Amino acid sequence: MAKFGIEFVPEQPFWKTVFYAIQAEKGGFENVWITDHFMNRNPYTTMAAIANYTDSIKLGVGVTNPYLVNPVVTAQAIGSLSEIAPGRVILGMGAGDKTTLRLLGSEMIKPLKAVKESVRIARALLARERLSFDGEIFNVQNAKFAFRPVGEIPIYVGAQGPKMLRLAAAIGDGVLINAAHPKDIEAALKHIRAGAEKAGRKLSDLDITVYASFSIHRDEEEAKKATLPVVAFIVAGSPEFLLQRHGIDEERVKKVKMALDAAKWGEAFSSVTPKMIKAFSITGNPDKCAESISQFLDLGITQFVVGSPIGPNTRESIDILSEDVIPRFRRGGV
Repeated sequence: MAKFGIEFVPEQPFWKTVFYAIQAEKGGFENVWITDHFMNRNPYTTMAAIANYTDSIKLGVGVTNPYLVNPVVTAQAIGSLSEIAPGRVILGMGAGDKTTLRLLGSEMIKPLKAVKESVRIARALLARERLSFDGEIFNVQNAKFAFRPVGEIPIYVGAQGPKMLRLAAAIGDGVLINAAHPKDIEAALKHIRAGAEKAGRKLSDLDITVYASFSIHRDEEEAKKATLPVVAFIVAGSPEFLLQRHGIDEERVKKVKMALDAAKWGEAFSSVTPKMIKAFSITGNPDKCAESISQFLDLGITQFVVGSPIGPNTRESIDILSEDVIPRFRRGGV
């Protein structure tokens, strides 16, 4: 049976995010993912607040990086959260994004090594092992938690490039893929299969999770309006190979980037084309969105995460998903 997750950016007061998480749990979502960005509220504080008002929904940080926070401290945070929400916490680890790191004077050094070492460190400490580790990026000597994290805490690896996707399949309990188009999923799955095979693992060992920029409304035009800002930023930050895969016009991309850099939001968002929306988001009415989700699940995705913006009105969009989308898959598909 398909699993559904939902992503929240903790930019609003805690009570709102908690309210949405309660609503999502009641509406059939199995996972809630909280983004980790220094500009927003702390994800672990947010998840602790959610844990106190929910019963079963799993709580994941999606994702944190090892450059801004040492993996020992990250393991401490998620391990502490496991006492509040036993059996319900997930650690999502990735390399982060260069733009954010530059803002804080950090450099993305050897991301594959950094993520691999971070997962190893976190996994050992969460298992309450005493760890001495001398890596290329991190050095940990005689470290052990004085408390006991509750239960097994899965570690998911966020990945986009081929090498990171292979690594994620080799070392992660799950793989988090940022994508909203079947072409990108198919490309990612090739590398995930290769990484799993090389590590002697099966795809069934992994929760292959897709984070998709998503906007749903019964009026398609309203859904499109909500997704424009998110797609604009995705387009501006996408590597050239990805833009070429979807035939995105280079001049249009430059126009979006220049407008965003100049904080000309209206110009940037109006420069987003239908082709960009199709490539980098799932946007539309319940029928259209359900059809897109079905395509992903048919490819082998095991968890679909509804990502930002969710829709023009978060509460209403969660209701639509809970009442008119998720039940289709509980009945066996669309």
